[in-house]
Amino acid sequence: MYIRFYGAVREVTGSMHLLETDNDKILLDSGMFQGRREESDRKNRQLPFDPAIISNVVLSHAHIDHSGRIPLLAAQGFSGSVFSTRATAHACEYMLPDSASIQESDAGYLNYKRAVNVIADTTGASREEIKKKFKKNSTQHKEAIARFMEKNDISPIKPLYTTADAERALTLFDGRPYKDEFAIGQDMTCTFYEAGHILGSAISMITVKEENNKPCNICYTGDLGRFDKPIIKNPAQRFMPPGTEIDLLLLESTYGNRKHEPVADMKPRLKKVITETIERGGTLLIPAFAFGRTQELLYTIHELYNDNEVQKIPVYVDSPLATRITKVFGEHPEVYDKETHRVFLENGLNPFMFPQLQFVSSVEESMALMREDKPHIVISAAGMCEAGRILHHLRYKIHNPKNTILIVGYMAANTLGRRILEKGLEYRDSDRQGAPPIMRFLGKEYPLKARVENMDGFSAHADKDEMLRFLKDSGMKIKKIALVHGEEDQMNAFAETLRDNGYKVFVPRYGEALRVR
Repeated sequence: MYIRFYGAVREVTGSMHLLETDNDKILLDSGMFQGRREESDRKNRQLPFDPAIISNVVLSHAHIDHSGRIPLLAAQGFSGSVFSTRATAHACEYMLPDSASIQESDAGYLNYKRAVNVIADTTGASREEIKKKFKKNSTQHKEAIARFMEKNDISPIKPLYTTADAERALTLFDGRPYKDEFAIGQDMTCTFYEAGHILGSAISMITVKEENNKPCNICYTGDLGRFDKPIIKNPAQRFMPPGTEIDLLLLESTYGNRKHEPVADMKPRLKKVITETIERGGTLLIPAFAFGRTQELLYTIHELYNDNEVQKIPVYVDSPLATRITKVFGEHPEVYDKETHRVFLENGLNPFMFPQLQFVSSVEESMALMREDKPHIVISAAGMCEAGRILHHLRYKIHNPKNTILIVGYMAANTLGRRILEKGLEYRDSDRQGAPPIMRFLGKEYPLKARVENMDGFSAHADKDEMLRFLKDSGMKIKKIALVHGEEDQMNAFAETLRDNGYKVFVPRYGEALRVR
């Protein structure tokens, strides 16, 4: 029995690991790579195996860096089941079509740019005139570009997958409850336990019954969450036999050499940022993942407003996907922690709805909001500032020192979010002396005059101490650990920490195989 590592290997995106037995090939996650556009596109399109050979997929949670290539698998021959928790399956009903829509939109835009450039270069016509011609009608626009590219023998850029591919993939999902053992292959079962990362996230305990041998157990944490965060339950610390004797643990290491701010500090920290932004007469702009982070922010702001701790300024969620996912949260109270039940549900309150909150749907509403100059809060996707409406809010707000950009999530290397975080904090720590940093996005350059703040306590990933707590308090006897989902410096540092604590640790490289038993 072997496991091969095909994603989130010495990096934090593209989670994909292949468990191979004599009878089955089980894929643990099938996530998209995120980062530099060309590099990510190349990695995402090149599957390292024929999807038709995959028996089934075990999906840890719905974030796109773990689920985003499932439609690609289905489009290229995969016909097995995608096993996940019920909440994850529900969330993927929105996450995967949204991802497909982004793929289609990006491909359409790139084809449009290619057509305009070719026409301008061959005819000498003004690019502005060509653009006006193409933009008269969206349907005609697409058809005209397609005809032009076909006539001139230009291969169009194709989306990674289409909305139809995503819808087809959703028919393969099989949602399962926590702590319910089910078959995923011949003589192979899986049981889901709470991972504490986002709604529906799961630790997957896989048991393989080998002939004439005792059961072999592989535990995959997926993304492991923090302890005592609001809304969902803590990561599981008790596992049913035989899931206490672990032959191989696949453990994330996103923050393997970091300690987060205490969870208890998050509400007072957010209160301080909101108050200071209001006093400057500015806007608080929060790039946030549509799934998980947006709902945690709404929960915390709701608490602050209920307790009259801050001025109750308007709060806007400007992300159609976040709007849909917030409804998913509202439909799964069975996974909420006791505190959420006590504070909200037992008082007849929805944790994610309050009078000052508005969900922005249309592009016209979003554009009007961007021009609003009275104090307000905007939560918008995408979380790493690589796409979506957040880019347009930044375009309007980034140059004004009254405004605040609050970073509340992980920003992968080579993303705009990472550049804003690093350069913004450098400028803040220099007492904002000298020229502000310049951020380039949407084809233009913008001075980063808005104040940048960071609150990593909102992170949905366990830090070093929390991962050690999980290992020690779980009671698992672990033969070896394979570290995944971490940038190389974090992963290597955490490997040394684990070795110092008596664990046998393996740090895989892309495509490398590890014999489980």
